[in-house]
Amino acid sequence: MTAKPPQPFTLPVVALDETDRKILTSLHENARVSYTELGKLVGLSRVAVQTRIAALMDEGVIERFTAVINPARIGLEISAFFNVEVEPQFLEEVSAKLADEPEVTSLYHMSGPSKLHMHGIFETILAMERFLVEKVYAMPGIVSVDSQLLLKRYKSRMGMKL
Repeated sequence: MTAKPPQPFTLPVVALDETDRKILTSLHENARVSYTELGKLVGLSRVAVQTRIAALMDEGVIERFTAVINPARIGLEISAFFNVEVEPQFLEEVSAKLADEPEVTSLYHMSGPSKLHMHGIFETILAMERFLVEKVYAMPGIVSVDSQLLLKRYKSRMGMKL
């Protein structure tokens, strides 16, 4: 028996009506808005809004609600982006280990020769160097690491805006 090649991973698309879009837009602007206030904005009762938000969460449209923290205000001054080239057979292992590191804020598999694009936040350059030497370079399968320091942020996407 011949093994089937893995099928591409796809999620079913969730159909959104205009009310769902209004709810999502309002939540994106202010996730702390009450169900009552949101109901007034979209023309539904508090219970109907609560039901719709629960359904959007169940469907995976809304992944989570969170606070956006300014890292510089809590002493995390160094923001860096890394392109990590990994030997293909180590890609899943390396990405799982990096995803568990508290310094890593985002991690993506990019097109190209087994590239991971990673963002990390650190207190100091020394902390970033320690992270690279002790954690990243020490991992089996790492081919190369390119890093770029963020100098100034002009725009940062916090969730998806409709």
